[in-house]
Amino acid sequence: MSNFDLIIRNGTLVDGSGGPPYEGDLAIANGKIVGIGNVTGVSARELDARDKLVTPGFVDIHTHYDGQALWDPHLAPSAWHGVTTAIMGNCGVGFAPCRADDREKLVALMEGVEDIPAPVMHQGLKWNWSSFPEYLDALDERPRDIDVGALLPHAAVRVFVMGDRALDLQNALPSDIEKMRKIATEAVRAGAMGFSTSRTTSHRSLAGDYIPTLRAQEQELTQIALGLADAGSGYMEVVSEWNYPDVLTEFAMLRRIAQTSGRNVLFSCTEHHTKASFWDQLLAQANAAKQAGISMRPVCAPRAIGILLGLESSQNPFSATPTYKSVARLPLKERVAAMRNPDTRAKILSEDPRAGSTFPLFHRLSYSQMYVFGNPPDYEPKPQQSLQVIADQRGCTPQELAYDIMVEGDGTNFIYAPLSNYKSLDLSACEAMLADPISIMGLGDGGAHVGCILDAGFPTWVLSYWGKTRKRFTVQELVRRLTSDTAGAAGLRDRGMLRVGMKADVNIIDYEKIGLGQPYTTHDLPAGGQRLLQKASGYDATIVSGVVTYRHGEATGALPGRLVRGQR
Repeated sequence: MSNFDLIIRNGTLVDGSGGPPYEGDLAIANGKIVGIGNVTGVSARELDARDKLVTPGFVDIHTHYDGQALWDPHLAPSAWHGVTTAIMGNCGVGFAPCRADDREKLVALMEGVEDIPAPVMHQGLKWNWSSFPEYLDALDERPRDIDVGALLPHAAVRVFVMGDRALDLQNALPSDIEKMRKIATEAVRAGAMGFSTSRTTSHRSLAGDYIPTLRAQEQELTQIALGLADAGSGYMEVVSEWNYPDVLTEFAMLRRIAQTSGRNVLFSCTEHHTKASFWDQLLAQANAAKQAGISMRPVCAPRAIGILLGLESSQNPFSATPTYKSVARLPLKERVAAMRNPDTRAKILSEDPRAGSTFPLFHRLSYSQMYVFGNPPDYEPKPQQSLQVIADQRGCTPQELAYDIMVEGDGTNFIYAPLSNYKSLDLSACEAMLADPISIMGLGDGGAHVGCILDAGFPTWVLSYWGKTRKRFTVQELVRRLTSDTAGAAGLRDRGMLRVGMKADVNIIDYEKIGLGQPYTTHDLPAGGQRLLQKASGYDATIVSGVVTYRHGEATGALPGRLVRGQR
């Protein structure tokens, strides 16, 4: 008879603690790690991990699978990149609580903020909930290939309590705030991981309406945080522009909230391109708060956050021109053929691409900030690879160059446009942020920006670039940042390390082969919705609760993933 359900033999264990790798076996039974080292006994199944890394499963604390987790048992692309636990509901947007009359409002907001097409959500969401606990129950009913946890989204709470007054950015009344505090308490007691909010003007609907949480007052945020405290658990996740009225004033407000409520705060931290950057000030303020015993940790991206522009993306440099719109719905092959017509080319190039654009970030870009993406993907392009420089060398306009790149071959080429973390035309800002021990690696946005941003593969890229290529960080430090560090930040104490008694979420990785594939487009969302995907190489196996879910990058069909409810 078997002693164990699974034994992983002869691996190099990188246990998530940050300590040095060591050789050994890993034994699993009943979804838990039950033996480490020289494991004797027999198992129903054994995997040979000789010359491979054995790590905890990765915990991604910044995703947007709020809808996909309800209609899709396979949470690609994150599941392809070693993620075994994903926390969603970030940035203040989500689908609960929600009254029946407000569903369209939350869908419109999610469409604008996170670039998930409204028809996808209308077909995919069954709306068999009203309260946040009911939403968690709906998630709990569906098995999937990874575990998910959910934050309570401020925008949904505000609309639920205030209706159109929230959409008009009105200040909450004392009675509104009291209701929000009770909703927060109820949500955390039901299993919410915490609460999220957004204070950035870049978060708006396609109609241009700002997110309802944009100017929420300190008293409102404090009382919601105290609602978490009432339940005895949960953290706050914040996205801010840090300029209301200035970075130090905004941070001081959030510090007061954290101190008053006793709740940990996680905040997004990036380098801006078009205005003064203050990421270094934020890190300094976070470290000062830590010295005072207040936990306020920045969540930082490991590379530039950028968009992929092309015919297979939801955005390209000519998306808003009238002539491109006339061919935009053609199948790709027919669209490429139409765009190769000299008259069509001349018309599109003569039209203003910005006048009718519904993509606000596009207005920040110039052709000196757009690069040939290439295959394999190049996420650290040199200045001489910009479309402006190449066009100058070829004696054409950058618009003409961009057009020709997109219609080359079969029309699947991409142009890469970094939006943040690339002001110095390298990854030095990201390196500095990641080097600070207070920072958390994240912001991959899995499940969101399905048409033009594809950063859910951050875990794979971190290992491949910062570990294998640059050798800037040790593999054990990178694994720690992807596992125990993120799990701890989310309050998850049962995973993130290879220890006896911990949840058996595991990756077996061929480190020499770890890397990213070429992005591509599928139409596999509800209503035939389109999305960008990117596979990974180097993952020999991914295991969730002791069950092998992926083998050599392919799904096994096993669905052991469940809803993770926060500590109660």
